[in-house]
Amino acid sequence: MGRSYTNIIIHIIFHVKNDECKMNENDLPQIFRYIGGIVHSEKSFVYTIGGRPDHIHVLATLPTNTSISGFVRSIKANTSRWIKGLHPSYETFAWQEGYAAFSVSESLKSTVIKYIETQKEHHKTLTAQEEFLQFLKKNGIVTDYKPH
Repeated sequence: MGRSYTNIIIHIIFHVKNDECKMNENDLPQIFRYIGGIVHSEKSFVYTIGGRPDHIHVLATLPTNTSISGFVRSIKANTSRWIKGLHPSYETFAWQEGYAAFSVSESLKSTVIKYIETQKEHHKTLTAQEEFLQFLKKNGIVTDYKPH
């Protein structure tokens, strides 16, 4: 076989480092587009990007030539630099060091897309930290993480 073929769909979640320097709601569409450009430049396909001022969700294919950690590092490093240039209020903007990444089956892809695209409604009743804890539990990850 001369080529590599994969369909590894991952749902990535990462959070701002400092709650005092969240993204502005009005900047989110532009930030999502920028992240989409990074994902595309990594030779990946993005299904959807969403989130709230304090966190981001990305549903994309994992590129065949990179690790999950390298892929997420590229997204976070590039967006962090770019966001800092959007407005002086973002001077101290940064992402938290960690992230979450979960595999998604082709059969559940549309469910996850809908979930990501309805973040605004979803977070009327659930904080990002509570959501994150639910994802950890749902994916069988035992941790001492506690929402703050």
